[in-house]
Amino acid sequence: MHTVHEYQLANAVDLASALTRAVTSALHAAITARGRASLVVSGGRTPVLLFNQLAQQQLDWRRVVITLADERWVRADAATSNENLVRRELLRDHAVAAQFVGMMSAADTLASGAEAAWRALANIPRPFDCVLLGMGDDGHTASLFPTATLIDDALNPARPPACVAMQAPVAPCQRISLNLAALLESRRLVLHIQGATKWTVYQTARAPGLATALPVRAVLHQSVVPVDVFWSP
Repeated sequence: MHTVHEYQLANAVDLASALTRAVTSALHAAITARGRASLVVSGGRTPVLLFNQLAQQQLDWRRVVITLADERWVRADAATSNENLVRRELLRDHAVAAQFVGMMSAADTLASGAEAAWRALANIPRPFDCVLLGMGDDGHTASLFPTATLIDDALNPARPPACVAMQAPVAPCQRISLNLAALLESRRLVLHIQGATKWTVYQTARAPGLATALPVRAVLHQSVVPVDVFWSP
């Protein structure tokens, strides 16, 4: 298992600032070393402050390509769309110059949509330079839910990297997600969490157990990519 580095910050502002510095440094190093950088982000409320701070960083954003770890099967301009969130909160200020690759397409079905999403993301050089993940109170990360159909397959690191069709159990919504193999095609994984409840879930996931019960466990217990955990109360 790769060493997991924990960074505990006093509050949400300090958390976003520390993570902004870490992500900016990773992207700058990638641009310097390889001429471009890739950033995979997640949706939800937690990363909004981070997105706003990242957008203000002096970086050669023209050399940065941004995509998603997961997406709801909704219109890209829907209020619940992760793409909509990223365009509104991150692709602004200096970061407006970045290239964005979304997961939505004109596909008729979720399964074909997942295939189309992976074809689009395949144009992004891998390993991804930085993958930012969140975590739900149920231990899901990206849209890899503990009760989802085919979750065993999605969490199998031996499967080919891909986008997979998923169903959220709460507020049921069809989703597209990177599978574990795709998440592990990265140079750095970052878990961004807030609050006492999620810290308790995270500590449980650090202990051995079934990844299908707490899918974030599959990220924390792999030996391929280093993991940084940023948390504040």
